[in-house]
Amino acid sequence: MLISIAFMLMLGMFLGWVCRSLRLPGLMGMIFTGILLGPYAFNLIDVSILNISSELRRIALIIILMRAGLSLDLNDLKKVGRPAVLMCFLPACFEILGMVLLAPKLLGITVLDAAIMGAVVGAVSPAVIVPKMLKLIEDGYGTDKGIPQLILAGASVDDVFVIVMFTAFAGLALGGTVSPLSFVRIPVSILTGSLIGLAAGWALALYFKRVHMRDTVKVIILLCVAFILVTLEDMYSDIVPFSALISVMGMGIALQKKREEAARRLSVKFNKVWVCAEILLFVLVGATVNLRYALSAGLGAVILIFGVLVFRMAGVFCCLAGTKLNRKERVFCMIGYMPKATVQAAIGGMPLAMGLACGDIVLTVAVLAILITAPLGAFLIDLTYKRFLQSQ
Repeated sequence: MLISIAFMLMLGMFLGWVCRSLRLPGLMGMIFTGILLGPYAFNLIDVSILNISSELRRIALIIILMRAGLSLDLNDLKKVGRPAVLMCFLPACFEILGMVLLAPKLLGITVLDAAIMGAVVGAVSPAVIVPKMLKLIEDGYGTDKGIPQLILAGASVDDVFVIVMFTAFAGLALGGTVSPLSFVRIPVSILTGSLIGLAAGWALALYFKRVHMRDTVKVIILLCVAFILVTLEDMYSDIVPFSALISVMGMGIALQKKREEAARRLSVKFNKVWVCAEILLFVLVGATVNLRYALSAGLGAVILIFGVLVFRMAGVFCCLAGTKLNRKERVFCMIGYMPKATVQAAIGGMPLAMGLACGDIVLTVAVLAILITAPLGAFLIDLTYKRFLQSQ
């Protein structure tokens, strides 16, 4: 296991540096590292790490969402208003619709299979988007109109909606029925997740004020509480639906509101932890990529991915209708809502595991979506933000 971790970190850092030197996103090098070291290439990652890969990826997501909460100013988000709510579900709906319209013609699958594929591909990746938007907030690009805050918040909630949609469509494919209660769970899980996170953050802020301790200890406590919340979601979400990842971000927001100076220091600490977590996250995402599936997909699958991206961009455009954003700022929001990685890596293989006929093609398109949109979206964000957004 130790030699595998050494390979992952060293090669991930090196190839990330190579990509940045070529003015490409560093995550491209990290994903390529995972492909090389993973079970479908040289198989140099210990099986014990692959067995807990999903948990390690979740830890990395917790770290970046906690960092997002510590940096997200609710006042800036309130300025955005309605578009922030629409971004949580409307672009995903447009993308699922695009998949239902295009996939049967391009890949010869049924409408229901296309809907399942749309739900898998329809989620954006907080792991890609959140660090990019945090950098924009730190550098002051687009913050006067709340653009990075808008994209950051939408990307964090979008996954909850898409996973519920996937569960509903997969249930239909297995011969079940879709209960209206399954869709009621979406706003309920978001609301309860927010309230639980805010309450936990408020309580921790009071505790940190009364009990003196090092910031490193505070980081450990925050991570432990986050791990507990995620475990409780896994155990009891059927009884009380709530989104633990939204709770994690809520904890950070509450801490920032109650203890702004402490939140700033903790954010710096989480930035340092993210250096290692980012490498592990994207290397493990790359390790899930089966190039054989990707190469077997053909041109139709590639055209499909770009086609549904057009639908997603149309959904973002509708969300921004009536806002004060200019044309360049709207185009940036469309670009910023492109990258996919973590959700596709997490649920892309589930239809195959369920024994659904569409399992192979869904996994193939999910793999291609990661390979195409994660590096492309990250590259375009880096390329355009200074040109399209105003700096403070």
